[in-house]
Amino acid sequence: MHPGDYSRHLAELVARRVPFAVATVTRTEGSTLAKSGFKILITAAGEIAGGTLGGGCPEGPIVQVALETLAMGEPRVLRIHLVDTEGSVAGTLHESDPNEIWVQTNCGGVLEVYIEPMLPTPRLVLIGQGGKDDLEAALVHLGQRLGFEVTVVDPNPVLPEPPHQIVRQSVVDPVALGLGKTDYVVVLTKGERDVAVLEAVSKVPVKFVGLLASRHRLRQDLDALAQRGVSTEFRTALHAPIGIDIGAKTPEEIAVAILADILATKYGKAVVRVPAGTNPT
Repeated sequence: MHPGDYSRHLAELVARRVPFAVATVTRTEGSTLAKSGFKILITAAGEIAGGTLGGGCPEGPIVQVALETLAMGEPRVLRIHLVDTEGSVAGTLHESDPNEIWVQTNCGGVLEVYIEPMLPTPRLVLIGQGGKDDLEAALVHLGQRLGFEVTVVDPNPVLPEPPHQIVRQSVVDPVALGLGKTDYVVVLTKGERDVAVLEAVSKVPVKFVGLLASRHRLRQDLDALAQRGVSTEFRTALHAPIGIDIGAKTPEEIAVAILADILATKYGKAVVRVPAGTNPT
C-alpha cells in the first residue's frame, strides 16, 4: 500500500470512530506474493478498507482472525502456510495451535502476520441541562484524567475546564454524535429533558447509559419511556440512579461514584448502586 493511501484510509477510520484491525506481514519464508511490510486494514464488518497482502488466498482467514482480535481487544501473530490441497487438509486436521493456519494455494511459502486491533478511545458523553453545574465540571475533569475522550452536549455549558468536544444544543441526535459501542453516556438533565434524551439514546447501541435522578423521578421516567415504546432491554440496562454507593456527598465525590460505575461496566464488575435520596430530584 502506498504510504499516502494507508494514511488516508487510516485517518478516515479513526475519524469515523469505528473499530478496525491492521494486519501486517512481518516475515515470509519461501515463495509468496506478499512481502514484509505489506498490510491491510480490516473493518469490524469484515471488509478490507485498504491495502493488499498480494493475493486473495490468505486474506479470508486473516479477516476472520482480525474480527476475533477486535472482539477480544488483543493482538495475534499468525503463521500462514500456503500449501497445496493435500497439505492444507492435513495441516488443518492435525494442527492444534489456532495461530498456525493452513491455506490452499500453490505458493508453497509461509507468511508471518501481526494483527493489531485498533479500538476507538472510550468516550464519555455528558448530556447537560445548561448553566453552571459543578458535577458536570467534575466529570469533565476526572473523565479526561482517566483517559476518556470527553464530549459535552449542553445548550449553554459553563465549564472551568474545556472537554475534548462541546456540542451546544438541547436536542440529542445520536447519529450526528456518532454514538456507538465504545461510548459511555451520562444524562444530567435534571428531569426536564430526561425522557426525550433517553429515548434518543435508546435508538443506538452504546456501552453504558446512566441517569442522575432520585428513585421517585426514575420511576416516572421509566413509566414515560415504556409509554413511548422504549424497549424493556434498554430500561432494564439503564444505570439509574447512576453511581456506586461510596457515601458520596459533594459534586466531586459524586463524580467519582459515577466514574466508578462506568469503570465497573468497562471491566465487567458488579457494583452496588447509590441508595435512594443520594442524587438530586
